[in-house]
Amino acid sequence: MTRVLAFLGAVAVTTLTALGAHAQGFPNRPVTVIVPFPPGGVADVSVRTIQSSLERQLKQPLIIQNRAGAAGAVGMAAAANAAADGYTILCALPSISTIPEVDTLFGRTPVFKREQFAPIARLNADPSMMVVNASVPWKTLKDMIEDAQKKPGEFVYSSSGIYGASHFPMEMLLHAASIKMRHLPTTGGGPATNAVLGGHAAGWASPPALASPHIAAGKMRGLVVWGDKRLEEFPDVPSAKELGYDLPYWVWAGLFAPKATPAPALTALRRAVAGAVKDPEYIAAMKKVQTPISYLDAPEFQKFWDEDAVRLADIVKKIGKVEEQK
Repeated sequence: MTRVLAFLGAVAVTTLTALGAHAQGFPNRPVTVIVPFPPGGVADVSVRTIQSSLERQLKQPLIIQNRAGAAGAVGMAAAANAAADGYTILCALPSISTIPEVDTLFGRTPVFKREQFAPIARLNADPSMMVVNASVPWKTLKDMIEDAQKKPGEFVYSSSGIYGASHFPMEMLLHAASIKMRHLPTTGGGPATNAVLGGHAAGWASPPALASPHIAAGKMRGLVVWGDKRLEEFPDVPSAKELGYDLPYWVWAGLFAPKATPAPALTALRRAVAGAVKDPEYIAAMKKVQTPISYLDAPEFQKFWDEDAVRLADIVKKIGKVEEQK
């Protein structure tokens, strides 16, 4: 018994020593951020915009790893199952909440669960904006709806993936307006944008930051902003609510770590993000992409995420089963 107690005591001391070393030494090597979408989407832009500011706070390089597939499920599952040491984190969108719900809807075992993640911080939260190729004749949302009513299923919209962050607002709008369009899912915001620019889709529910340069260049046109008010950056684009549609939806980007990540590492990551969002370089970069900083630290982000997940789960049930169109 004496030997057992001595062994347990040694284990406890070793564990506490390791945690103390972690608290003092984290990070002592590069930190990898998994972006579960291709380059050019809102998650990718969010990380690359804060990258240099966060590196200065962490005093280590930030390695951005794009792992696209299945509307973000591939990269999110990889992050959920990564070593819980703080050296692999995730930048996720609302699809981190909806993918497990969709798996359950279809009777599948979820590839990951929300409970596998610990929030670090929310970076931004913007309502989506319906944008169309400038060559499309629709000047207003009313034009689009009337045309789609005359030609059900003829027009195509793109998204970042079936049941992805940009698929949801379009399905909400189509249901509210009682119209049908064909869905062209892609692997992320960049490819979805390219589908519209290339004429393969009429439009999509874009994060404002991705649409901004193309609207400025005259290649795209904004028709409506999901939510209850117009965006300061696009004062001429009406909100859904003012047009008679109650469609509250926004695309947020946040950083997460595997749930079992040690508290000292999570604290270090939280402090680093808190410092990075105050960096004048980051603030200027966010203004350049016309995206307001909507920072929330872990406790506030957890509350927001829990409430948002409940709302999105309800939307999944309302949309129901949507099979990918061939």
